[in-house]
Amino acid sequence: MFRAIAIAIAAFSAALPARADIQHDSIRHLVKLEQSALRSANSSHLRSMITPVSASAVKGPSYDKSWLATQPQATGGAQFQCLAEALYFEARGESLQGQFAVAEVIMNRVDSPRFPGSICGVVNQGTGRLHACQFSYTCDGRPEHVSEKAAWDRVAKVAKAVMTGAPRVLTKGATFYHTRAVRPSWARKFTKTASIGAHYFYRAGYRVSSN
Repeated sequence: MFRAIAIAIAAFSAALPARADIQHDSIRHLVKLEQSALRSANSSHLRSMITPVSASAVKGPSYDKSWLATQPQATGGAQFQCLAEALYFEARGESLQGQFAVAEVIMNRVDSPRFPGSICGVVNQGTGRLHACQFSYTCDGRPEHVSEKAAWDRVAKVAKAVMTGAPRVLTKGATFYHTRAVRPSWARKFTKTASIGAHYFYRAGYRVSSN
């Protein structure tokens, strides 16, 4: 009986290398098939296989009407309302790029220790004090009444995009801006970072060169 068991074990052991060889042959065959498939695929197909799905989101908005049309209707809470309202009254007549630039300034202020730490705080800073308003529409004595629904829908989408992480690349960290129609004294002390639409944008902390 022991002899029979020993013979069976020996037979089983002898069969193992052969089974392993079969497995290795199968793996090599699969690898060859995969390599052949990759060689036959065109380059555009290969690029589509390795391009991250979120690549377009990383690039951010394209600042044109086609991008805007793909965005859902935007709504939100108090901070969203403050940002959308500021864009409506400060930049609704600007291009999409110009509206994003103004939104960048507001969000850059929120991130700066020199300004209030919320969107509503930034937008309403100085309101109620003579010549202290940071955004003129909050001190012009007129009610903030939205009468252009289409314009509101556009700036609302911009506000939502900026609040949800759209890259701030237009104004290079600007925390100030003014229209081309005025020449405030403070502008001479700061670095002009961009000129977009009807506005000039500035970053504080550096003097503008003489040229």
